[in-house]
Amino acid sequence: MPRVNELRLIARVAQMYHIEGQRQANIAQHLHISQATVSRMLKKAHQEGIVRTTVVSPSGTYAELETSLRQQFGLTEAIVVECNEDRDGAIMARIGEAAAYFVEATLQTDEIIGVSSWSETILQMVQNIHPMKSGKAKYVVQMLGGMGNPTVQMHANQLVTRMAKLTGAEPHVLSAPGVAQSREAKLVLLSDTFVRETMDLFSRITLAIVGIGAVEPSGMLARSGNVFSPRELADLTESGSVGDMSLRFFDTDGAYVKSPLDDRVIGMTLEELAKVERVMALAGGKAKTEAIRSALKTGIIDLLITDKFTAQRLVSPDTNAPSTN
Repeated sequence: MPRVNELRLIARVAQMYHIEGQRQANIAQHLHISQATVSRMLKKAHQEGIVRTTVVSPSGTYAELETSLRQQFGLTEAIVVECNEDRDGAIMARIGEAAAYFVEATLQTDEIIGVSSWSETILQMVQNIHPMKSGKAKYVVQMLGGMGNPTVQMHANQLVTRMAKLTGAEPHVLSAPGVAQSREAKLVLLSDTFVRETMDLFSRITLAIVGIGAVEPSGMLARSGNVFSPRELADLTESGSVGDMSLRFFDTDGAYVKSPLDDRVIGMTLEELAKVERVMALAGGKAKTEAIRSALKTGIIDLLITDKFTAQRLVSPDTNAPSTN
């Protein structure tokens, strides 16, 4: 019974390594075999099914939902956060916390971060980032104009400068309105040296952080003064628009929607965003579910951070509430 004897020794090696925590060199010395043989036996232990790898998801995590999102929408990664209430305020807070940790854990040296400044969820993320003692990022670039109502200025330029300070980066704010009064006004604003310097960095962004909006503007955007008129919003809906990223609109199939309004927006286009190496979207909530689904179909987003309620709606359109398992 040579095979049984071989498997017995392989199992013993696996036991010593995986259960007893012994090093390969110690196992080799104890059993009077070479370390190369130990390594081969450990590999064989997996092949024979003697050692099986099991990943147990911690409580409050949703590995199955994340896998479904990755597979269904072709995402590189998906993060689904625990949330006790299917309510916008609670959802944004939890997504912001998870996004802050992810940025801290994955930020690369000399990273050039692009930030879509008109997003309450991104603001939550910035508020949860811990100062990095040894700064990693090179620049934080504002991807959408932010000048509007002075009472909400902190949600745009100040958001960018705060994130830059936390990550040790140099801020590059976009000192122009997100929505110009006219195409002609936009052209004048684009002639400003500082505006051009910031927009020239768009092509160098390595990590873009964006929110996803429905056609109807968020409360923050509405208060900013950077919004389209009711007639213009109606025109967007009639053209098939269901959502936006940085005020660039797309339809239910994820196709970009072109309109005269694009000529007034000062910020990154969807075509430019699609060229960024990593695009991280932070979004959740019942009102935004269809916009998020359509945004994922654009193929632009690499990583989605959302809540468990929205994730369940995205993977199971007919289900209004997530499983409690």
